[in-house]
Amino acid sequence: MTVRALVFDVFGTLVDWRSGVAREAGRLLAPVAPNLDAGAFADAWRARYNPSMETVRSGARPFVDLDTLQAESLPDVLAQFGVTGVSEAVQRELVQAWHRLDAWPEVPDALRRLREKHLLAPNSNGHVRLMVDLARRNGLIFDAILGAGYSRDYKPKPALYRDAVAAFGFAAGETMMVAAHSNDLAAAASHGLSTAHIARPHEHGPAGGETAPTVPVTHAALDLADLADQLGC
Repeated sequence: MTVRALVFDVFGTLVDWRSGVAREAGRLLAPVAPNLDAGAFADAWRARYNPSMETVRSGARPFVDLDTLQAESLPDVLAQFGVTGVSEAVQRELVQAWHRLDAWPEVPDALRRLREKHLLAPNSNGHVRLMVDLARRNGLIFDAILGAGYSRDYKPKPALYRDAVAAFGFAAGETMMVAAHSNDLAAAASHGLSTAHIARPHEHGPAGGETAPTVPVTHAALDLADLADQLGC
């Protein structure tokens, strides 16, 4: 079956979340925490990512966007690092750090190549404004914005994969989920999507990242440019 649409995980797959959050945390918190381990701070904040989304996935609360969840978890992260005296304005700006992440180097050009033959959309836990800001910052061109803001839920709930297929109107197998995380790809495959794993060995900094998929996938690529090669773009 020919793949006609590609939908992408974003944090870790298309953009380097750890470096960007660490950069902004180091800058914004320097007046009150000049010795902050900004990389560890980014890791600790990211560690609250899934537990916060689970409150929505479980039905314990209505859908709220990722900015809201990040803002709610931030005070605990600050407390974990003993950082005090952070104004509400600085905390709001810290949440915006997630809107100012840089793409991995090959991504903008690879997306342009992939778009010659495929429809493209993020299928991320980030909401529409977050995806738009990252796209504009990095010159990423999409044909639609799918994902949490569209489906009003968080991966790996079925709605995000089913809605991604339905949005473009292709068969499930003609829609490919592209991610650096095997659990995301396993969930997509369970709903019939084709899958492509992108190796991101530096996603978590010193802690590394996935260098290869741990589940069966349609394509396994060294980076997004390699996937474009494999798809003949």
